[in-house]
Amino acid sequence: MTRLRRLFEDNNYLNLVDRSEQALAKVLGLVLLVVMVASTIQLIGTVILALSQPGTPWLASKLNLVLGDLLTLLIAGEVLQNIISYLRRHVVQIELVLLTAMTAVARKVIVLPPGSENKPQLLAGLGIAVLALAAAFWLMRSVNLRKPGARTGPARWIRDRDP
Repeated sequence: MTRLRRLFEDNNYLNLVDRSEQALAKVLGLVLLVVMVASTIQLIGTVILALSQPGTPWLASKLNLVLGDLLTLLIAGEVLQNIISYLRRHVVQIELVLLTAMTAVARKVIVLPPGSENKPQLLAGLGIAVLALAAAFWLMRSVNLRKPGARTGPARWIRDRDP
């Protein structure tokens, strides 16, 4: 019972949570890396297969599929960078998250299927998303250039000092 009580003391508890976050981030990073390697192999196989077949319509749906897969892998790479950055600095870098989101929206715009121009709500929504993400990125970038973030290490509990 005493060990359990000591575990839930503020400093010990924060250390446990921090170690657990780190372990989870490492597992997620490893899983993402395995998925990225498998996806890259699959994409290479798809391109080689398409190149070996004469008459593959590269300027039609096949190009859209390959571009979509490439951009998805780039997004996964950015997510992996977010995880690595968290493990190194113990903070989530909002700029990286916003860049990842902008890449995801750009991917969506690039791989829109034919006929999407007849869906004004979809196009307006994507436009608003791009503008909102760009504005948020600009705001974060300008704030970070003026003053760097304060937290650069694991969470620590500081006992209040009474005078």
